[in-house]
Amino acid sequence: MSLPNTAKITIAVLLAAVAAGGAYAYKHEDGQSGHQSTDDAYVTADFTAVAPKVAGNVVQVLVDDNQAVKAGQLLAVIDDRDFAVAVDMAKADQARAEADLVRLRAAIAQQGSAIQRAAATIDAGNATLKFAKANAARYRDLASDGSATLQDRQQAESQADAASAHHVADVAALAGARQEVGILQAQVAQAEAQVARSKAALGAAQLNLSYTRIVAPIDGVVGQRSVRVGAYARVGAPLLAVVPLQHAYVEANFRETQLARVRVGQPVTITVDMLPGTTLKGHVDSLAPASSVSFSPIAPDNATGNFTKVVQRLPVKIVIDPGQDAARLLRVGMSVTPTVMSGS
Repeated sequence: MSLPNTAKITIAVLLAAVAAGGAYAYKHEDGQSGHQSTDDAYVTADFTAVAPKVAGNVVQVLVDDNQAVKAGQLLAVIDDRDFAVAVDMAKADQARAEADLVRLRAAIAQQGSAIQRAAATIDAGNATLKFAKANAARYRDLASDGSATLQDRQQAESQADAASAHHVADVAALAGARQEVGILQAQVAQAEAQVARSKAALGAAQLNLSYTRIVAPIDGVVGQRSVRVGAYARVGAPLLAVVPLQHAYVEANFRETQLARVRVGQPVTITVDMLPGTTLKGHVDSLAPASSVSFSPIAPDNATGNFTKVVQRLPVKIVIDPGQDAARLLRVGMSVTPTVMSGS
């Protein structure tokens, strides 16, 4: 039994529609479409948490919630009295170390004079010893023929022995004076190291003092402010966050089947739920190296007998093009719908 022509036409149209719909779904789901869109996307920004490097009581808070700040602007002040005392002590230690170094250098210069005196004493002793030896020899000759007494001879020899002993002592004194220079030079090196150490300690104390003034690291807007006057600030504990809204971007989580044609640099149109009728322009900045679940502390275990394949989503960073007035209204966390122009 043949069908009426009307029924045949209707069936043909339905089959064509199903085929076209299937082809469209195939192209759309597998990334073949020239427009890839997702509503799993949000505005975000690389905000900076501001935390103190020193601990102490907060004595001033100079910003309010949601206030715009500039890089270097003073945000809060920690009581600096303890740190100022530490700087004064470090300055005193440096002054003492420098005074010790000056004293030791003066001692080296003074030791040079002592060496010269010891050398001059040896020269004088040599002359005395030479005379004493000649005198002793003369009295030995005189005593041998009776021209001098034995006592005169013994006295001359005693003077020669005493002059010789003085000479030995003078030589030893000169050697000791020269050795003292080496000792003093070692002490100078030690004092120089102490001066360098005291300067470093002073620098560290001054650095800690500067840390009592907490400044904004970047331009942005204050958020998540927990700092209050009188509160005790702990090292590393965040006091507030500075959000650079001027550098906000979109993080869009596309299905992996949508990314076949998505490339860096492709244009993107962005609609914002809070701004109906407004469309922002941007471009693809980068694609994440892994899906979000890959960084989960507890990774999924797919090696099971009841495995069910689930399409994954990969984050795509979309940068908003500059010069758009509506971009100033964006806030971190807003829901958006980006559409990537990935080509035909």
